[in-house]
Amino acid sequence: MRVLVTGAGGMLAQDLAPCLSEQGYEVIALPHDKLDNTDLGVVRTTADSFGPELIVNCAAYTKVDRAEEEVAQALMVNGLGVQNLCLMCQEKDIPLVHFSTDYVFDGTKDGPYTIYDIPNPVSVYGRSKLLGEKYVLWLLNKFFLIRTSWLFGHHGTNFIETMLELGQSNEKASVVSDQRGCPTWTRHLSEAVVALIQTGRYGIYHITNAEPTTWYDFARDIFRLAGMDVEVVPVTTEQFPRPARRPLNSVLDPFPLPQLLGKEMPSWRGALRDYLKQRSAAKKADV
Repeated sequence: MRVLVTGAGGMLAQDLAPCLSEQGYEVIALPHDKLDNTDLGVVRTTADSFGPELIVNCAAYTKVDRAEEEVAQALMVNGLGVQNLCLMCQEKDIPLVHFSTDYVFDGTKDGPYTIYDIPNPVSVYGRSKLLGEKYVLWLLNKFFLIRTSWLFGHHGTNFIETMLELGQSNEKASVVSDQRGCPTWTRHLSEAVVALIQTGRYGIYHITNAEPTTWYDFARDIFRLAGMDVEVVPVTTEQFPRPARRPLNSVLDPFPLPQLLGKEMPSWRGALRDYLKQRSAAKKADV
């Protein structure tokens, strides 16, 4: 099967494209400068040129705080850009894999958010991602709409790298302790997505690593496993204001993914250990 991956320069796509290739898919991975999803003409021409049988949309505007000022750009890429892909998929009867976010929820629920819960984003970024979701639901029958959270991977800026860099020059790090979610390694997410595609079971899915935590506890484990003596100081969201509001609870319930794949997602703790081991090995290889 020929698969077109958009946003090929991003952190997720750089793990997902190889996972698809490993499973025998013919992958065409295009970065933004080769496929601008906000231009419907370009989207259609690209589809005509490559003839994909499946499209995986990894293109996204992900600057959560900057989106509060760059509203139009966020809505164009995360909203109208998705509409363009949906229109083309509709015309050619091509299934779409699209990624959304825990930030479509407001974070006020006591327990994990299920695929049945009604989104209510509290930031421009969240609203832009919800608009993309709406276009998928309005225009397509064949889709995998995947919500995920707190991504980290070797091919992009992420919380782990931020903490490790901070720890190089600081003995203390203040980290928010009242936001709860599930860190997710792009490698594990990619493997689950490929397995899900192979089931042919279209729908909405929540895919994250298992075991909810807080940014504070996540940071503590990062420093501990990295062997860095850094004191992590808990602060509240109110004490650490950001331009964009974050949901205090963004834990995503995985049902029905484990039932379809026959296994649970790995814990983020194991994912973190493996990530740091691979990171260390890569640095040694570069020396």
